[in-house]
Amino acid sequence: MARIFDVIEYANEMSDEIVHRFPEEGIGDFRIGSQVIVRESQWAVFYRDGNALDVFKPGRHTIATANVPLLIDFIGKAFNDRTPFPAEVYFVSKKEFANKKWGTPQPIIVRNPGMGLGVALLQGFGTYSFQVKDPQQFVTQIVGVQHTYRTSDIEERLRTMLLSKLQDVLGETAAKNSVPEMIGLTEEIGAAVRAKSKEDFEAIGLTLKTFYIGNLKPSEKSAQELRDMGMLDMATYTQLQAADAMRDAAQNEGGGAGLTAGIGAGMGIGNIMGQALQGGYQAPGAGAGGGAKMPDIMTPAEAAQFMKVTEDDILEAIKDGSLKAKKVGKAYRISKDNLEAFMNS
Repeated sequence: MARIFDVIEYANEMSDEIVHRFPEEGIGDFRIGSQVIVRESQWAVFYRDGNALDVFKPGRHTIATANVPLLIDFIGKAFNDRTPFPAEVYFVSKKEFANKKWGTPQPIIVRNPGMGLGVALLQGFGTYSFQVKDPQQFVTQIVGVQHTYRTSDIEERLRTMLLSKLQDVLGETAAKNSVPEMIGLTEEIGAAVRAKSKEDFEAIGLTLKTFYIGNLKPSEKSAQELRDMGMLDMATYTQLQAADAMRDAAQNEGGGAGLTAGIGAGMGIGNIMGQALQGGYQAPGAGAGGGAKMPDIMTPAEAAQFMKVTEDDILEAIKDGSLKAKKVGKAYRISKDNLEAFMNS
């Protein structure tokens, strides 16, 4: 026989719990006249048959048809006032869950006109905090029938929402400011992210209390990583590799000559990248006829350079099956052997 509860409460600080279901397992048998004790830091959402009947604020409440009028529809006139009925109560924390971490797992691409490639990769991290605004909505849409719902259960979803808004804000900010200027606008960017996130948080019964950017800086991605992301053509990639080698030499203990070479390479990178973006720079030996070494794996754009055709021509050849390529996500990668076979066919 199910246990009949006359007092319903959850005496817990709920330090990392957002919601706790009472009882944790099965359905509780409550009586008309049972007491629901809600602490100052809680709400209590009263459910029966999957329907929210009422939200109790802090204090002591008596379950009765007078303060939960929807009970009349469930219990019916055939039962007396003390008849037990199955229901459950979800205790929802009112506290602000602070110091939650966010960070950019991958760099965010923004426009950077007049500098280098004309784009920049930004990485950042910081903290945010949130709070339940509508307990009934949150339980209904997010928690479901879980007996315990912790902050760790929703943090990934919230971070994804925030990073999506951050990417939008950085794109909008970059249209009016250079990257160095943007790095000095972290407070304004944070406020814009809060504003953009408001509706998405409220849609699941939450409110975003704070969003702080602890650091925002250009990514330290290497030339190889940028090339793998499809952001560098072969000419630029070759020159950046040379610049990386010169910079590494400058960091050795060889002294002044190496240091001078490193400074010269660093000063030239921006010009090289800018010229490559505008199509005005050709690396020595670049192109199929210039003696440049063909890499083992190429993007369609790189394959087009060796073939002296357009990237669209390469993509068309891939689609009609005459050029074999591997599709990775939405991008194609072409092996050296496959391209040579295509060129000789």
